[in-house]
Amino acid sequence: MTKKHQILSALLFILLASFIALSIFIAKNPILAFDVDVSLAVQKYHSEWMDKFMLAISFFGELPWSLISVLLVATIFYLSKFKREAYFISLILLSGLIILGIKNVINRPRPTTFYVRLVEVNRFQSYPSGHVLSYVLFFGFLIVLMRNLKTISPAWKNIITCISLFLLIMIAPSRIYLGAHWFTDTVGGFLLGLICLFPLCYFYFKKSVIADLPAAEEL
Repeated sequence: MTKKHQILSALLFILLASFIALSIFIAKNPILAFDVDVSLAVQKYHSEWMDKFMLAISFFGELPWSLISVLLVATIFYLSKFKREAYFISLILLSGLIILGIKNVINRPRPTTFYVRLVEVNRFQSYPSGHVLSYVLFFGFLIVLMRNLKTISPAWKNIITCISLFLLIMIAPSRIYLGAHWFTDTVGGFLLGLICLFPLCYFYFKKSVIADLPAAEEL
């Protein structure tokens, strides 16, 4: 094993350990004063236009739009002769099963009007944030692709990377602002998103694992 692989393996172990530890802690302490304080601080200044802006940030994580977004982007890559990339983008949909399973196990209730201002009402459990997980996985993988696909024009690379980074940075604050999640929900979603991104990138770069898939061609 090379030094690079050792570092990546150690990083993955740290992420897994951190997520497991946080999950156990949240399962035993579903309501934290710290989380309430963070939510109140984020929601201190609010307005109608801010509500709409934060809802727009979260748009791509809402069903069925999250499903449609992934399939649409995968189709665009496929039609642009990046068939292998399209297959890997489609695999992101499997994260929905992972997030639902963990939410049911931890079973943390959503923030309520007793604690915070609710702009958005959600059906499923609170921990971890599915929006944050899906954004880290989806937009994070797009950034990886933009850094490694040589035949896409620099202009498109920059546009896609900037949009992806913006959404990655803003998704956690938007979920807290909307009253949809606690701060620790977003941390859990971020950690789990990185954990899921590891194998996706690993097998994408390990081309020999899926040698029968078409190689990326020129756009």
